[in-house]
Amino acid sequence: MVEYTKRLIMNIKRKENFEKNLESMNYISKDIKPRRNTSFENFNLKKEILWGIFEMGYKYPSPIQEKSIPIILSGKDIIARAKNGTGKTAAFLIPTLQKIRYDILKLQSLILVPTRELALQVSQICKSLSKYVIAIRIMATTGGTQLKEDIIRMYQTIHILVGTPGRILDLITTKISKYWGCEMLILDEADKLLSHEFFYVTENIIKLLSTKKRQTLLFSATFPIIIKDLKEKIMKDPYEINLMEELNLLTVSQYYAFVCETKKVKCINSLLKLLKINQCILFCNSVSRVELLAKKILQMGYSCFYIHARMSQNDRNKVFNDFRLGKYRNLVSSDLFTRGIDVPAINLIINFDFPKSAETYLHRVGRSGRFGKYGMAMNLVTYEDKNNLLRIESELGLEIKPIPNLQEIKNVF
Repeated sequence: MVEYTKRLIMNIKRKENFEKNLESMNYISKDIKPRRNTSFENFNLKKEILWGIFEMGYKYPSPIQEKSIPIILSGKDIIARAKNGTGKTAAFLIPTLQKIRYDILKLQSLILVPTRELALQVSQICKSLSKYVIAIRIMATTGGTQLKEDIIRMYQTIHILVGTPGRILDLITTKISKYWGCEMLILDEADKLLSHEFFYVTENIIKLLSTKKRQTLLFSATFPIIIKDLKEKIMKDPYEINLMEELNLLTVSQYYAFVCETKKVKCINSLLKLLKINQCILFCNSVSRVELLAKKILQMGYSCFYIHARMSQNDRNKVFNDFRLGKYRNLVSSDLFTRGIDVPAINLIINFDFPKSAETYLHRVGRSGRFGKYGMAMNLVTYEDKNNLLRIESELGLEIKPIPNLQEIKNVF
């Protein structure tokens, strides 16, 4: 056991050193490495958009960008599957910005996302990519804010609108519906938008936006079975892209530890002391446990905030923005924070409560290891979770490795 522990510690240290020297080694993960040696210049994009792309630090298109950008520019509908953290957002935003006709003063593209935080993030990325496109107007709209204010903003020129389904439906059904003849509909995290939770609202939006000229784009890491029936109703001969030969990110190491419920907090303390953390998200399965764990971590002397769906929108926005800016290291979250949130500094995910489904596990772990960076996922598994662990490994086709006793790790370090 001691020899096994030493080997595992050596592997973890080797991977940490590997990340430090990532650029000097010129290593590119297969998840984001271009498959045809393509550059952004090959897409014949406007120079203003290219300036925004390069200023954001994109050096080359990832496989999902490489495949989807030219298809979207050709005007075809798309159903695209790609791993979390491989550049799906830019894959649809770049061609969208290219296709917008800035001289036409009406809404031309609607982007639906499942959460308020993701709406703000997507709109911010869109604004960054279009920084040098002076005439473009982009707006984000979500629940938790005054509908009247959004209606006033909609009477001004908006080219691209990013929003959550409930708020978008509210806007469509108001007197400003004459502005809703947009010809481009994008569903980001489409599996969530087409799930039972959002399906009725999303379906109504699609019906109200019905137009023969509409181009529909669906992007996600996973898709529900219902999309097979739905695509014939809402899409025209869609081009399908599937880059999910394997489901887990190659740059994320995944481990589990069997612990009893009463020892979980102590285990977290050991992990936070032991590992070199840039930023960390700790996931819980309920709101009450989120707040309780955050309180415990603060009592242990670590910087920590929490976020969940029952908080006010202003509080959620502040926590989200502060975390992205690196004002604190640890964030305790419900599954609110599993969808599309891109904070590059996150290098550790801890599942304080092990998730119930493979889909949830995949999206939680995908908050780390973004765009080729090295990350780690630690899962605290109780006796009641063991069947879930085996099932999720089987469904995702991956191996979640055991970690040695934490006390032994501390002794080795």
